[in-house]
Amino acid sequence: MKSIKPFALLRWLLALVALGIMLAVLLNKSPREEMPPEPTPVAAEPVASSEPDMAEEVFGSPLPALESLEQLDLETPPARRGLDLQHWTTSQGTKVYYMQADELPMLDVQLLFAAGASRDGDKPGLAMLTNALLNEGTERLSADDIASGFERLGAQFSNSAYRDMGLITLRSLTASDKLEPALALFAQILAEPAFPAKAVERVREQMLAGLQYRLQSPGAQASEAFWSALYPEHPYGILPDGQADSLKAISRADLQRFHNTYYSSGNAVIALVGAISREQAEQLAQHLADALPDGPAAELTPEPQPVTASRIQVDFNSEQTQVIVGQQGIKRGDPDYAALYLGNQILGGSGFGSRLMEQVRENRGLAYSVSSGFTPMQAPGPFSINLQTRNDQAALALEVVNSTLDEFIAKGPTEAELARAKQQVLGQFPLSTASNSAIVGQLAAIGFYHLPLNQMQLFMDEVQALTAEQIQSAFAAHLDPSQRVTITVGPPQPEADAEPDTENAEQSEAEAIPAPAETSPTEKATP
Repeated sequence: MKSIKPFALLRWLLALVALGIMLAVLLNKSPREEMPPEPTPVAAEPVASSEPDMAEEVFGSPLPALESLEQLDLETPPARRGLDLQHWTTSQGTKVYYMQADELPMLDVQLLFAAGASRDGDKPGLAMLTNALLNEGTERLSADDIASGFERLGAQFSNSAYRDMGLITLRSLTASDKLEPALALFAQILAEPAFPAKAVERVREQMLAGLQYRLQSPGAQASEAFWSALYPEHPYGILPDGQADSLKAISRADLQRFHNTYYSSGNAVIALVGAISREQAEQLAQHLADALPDGPAAELTPEPQPVTASRIQVDFNSEQTQVIVGQQGIKRGDPDYAALYLGNQILGGSGFGSRLMEQVRENRGLAYSVSSGFTPMQAPGPFSINLQTRNDQAALALEVVNSTLDEFIAKGPTEAELARAKQQVLGQFPLSTASNSAIVGQLAAIGFYHLPLNQMQLFMDEVQALTAEQIQSAFAAHLDPSQRVTITVGPPQPEADAEPDTENAEQSEAEAIPAPAETSPTEKATP
C-alpha cells in the first residue's frame, strides 16, 4: 500500500477547508454562529406585542427573574415553615404530639420508648436484640408476611435502638385503602411480637458477627474506650451491642419481659405528622396506645458521677491514630443548650471555617477532618472532638486540639465568628422543618425529653439573642479541663509510656491497654 506524501495530504486538507467555507456561505451561516449566542440585555420596559408568546403557550407563564445576590438582605433570617404543633394524652397516659400537613397525601408516625441500652441491666445487648426482633414475626404473621404486607401497601417500616431509646416508625399514604391496613399491621407488630426461635438465633448470630467485625475498626475501639472511661458504673457505659457471653445468655423469656416492661403505653411517646385531621389523629393514637402492653413510664436515667482527667492508649496495628478528646457534657433541656450548640458550631461543628478545622487541617495539615459535638441525652451525654492523624503526628495533633479548645473556653468566639455562626444556624433551620419525617422526629424528641411544645421556636429565638460572653461563660461552666478524657487508638504513643506527673496525679492519669482479644466486645456509637 502506498503512503500518502505530506504535500498531498496538505492539499487535501486545504480543499476540505475551502469546501466547508463555501457551504457555510451558501447556507448563509458563519462558523461563529454555531456557538450559543451571547445573552441579549433585557430591556427596562417590556416590548408590547399583539402576537402571543409561543413559549408561554407551550410551557405556561415564565418563571420570575432571580434576584441578584447583592440585593438579598443577609441580616434578615430566612422564612420559617409555620408549625401548628398540638399535644394531648391518650386514656392510658401516652403522650401524643401532632401536626397536620396536607401538602402530601402521606402520614409519618414515630413511637419512642425509654427502651435503650441503658435499660439492659446485667444483660448487655438485650435492648438492641429486642428491638431488632420486633418485625421478625407475630403470633399470626411471619417476617415475610410483615415485609410483603408493607411492600404491597407502599408503606415503610423501620426500627432501631440506642442508649436512651428504642424507636419504631411508619410512613404510609393516607388513602383509606392504604393507611388502615398499614396501621393494623403496625399495631400488630407493637402488640404481639412473637420472638420466634429461628429469628432469635439468626439475629443473635448477626450481632455476634458484628462484634467480631468491629474489632477491626479503630474507630469502634476508640468509641468503646471513650464511653467506658466517661461512664464507669453507669448505664451509658454499657455497650449497646452487648458482649458475646451476654448475648448468648439472652432467652426468649428475657425478650418478652423487656418488651412488656419498656414497650408499654405509659413509656411511649407517639408523634404524628401528615395529611390527617385532629380527630383522625386522636383516633389513630388511641388505637396504637390500646395495642401496647399496659405499664408505667420508666424511671429517668440516673446522673453519672464526674470522672477525673485520664489518658488511655489502645494499642492497635494501624497506619493512623484515632483520637477522641472529650468529657461529660449536658442533658437535653439544659438551659445552656443553645449557647453550647452555637459555640460548638464555631469551635468544630460546622466543618470548614471552624476553629479546629482551621488549626488542625488548614494551618498544619495534621488531619483530613476534625469535628466536635455535644450529644445531649436523658442524663448528661458526652462532648467529644474526633480526628484521625498519622501516627508520627498524633502528639502534635493532640497538642493543637487541646490548646484550641482551651483558648475557646477562656476567650469565647469573636464577634465576627458569632455573626457568621448565627446566620449559618438560622439558614439551616428551615431545612430541619422542610420534611414531615424531620418534624416527626423532632416532635418525638420534644415528648421524650420533656421539652416545651414550642421548643424549636424557643431555640431559634435564644440563638438570635446570644452574645459572645454568654457562649464563653457556658463553655467555661460545662467543660472543666480537670475532667477531660483522651483516647488514642493506634501504635503505642510516647505519652502513654512516659512517667506520670506526680504533681498532677490527682487530676490526670495515663493508662495503656492492649488491643481487645477476639472475644472482646465492641460498642455501637450513638448518634
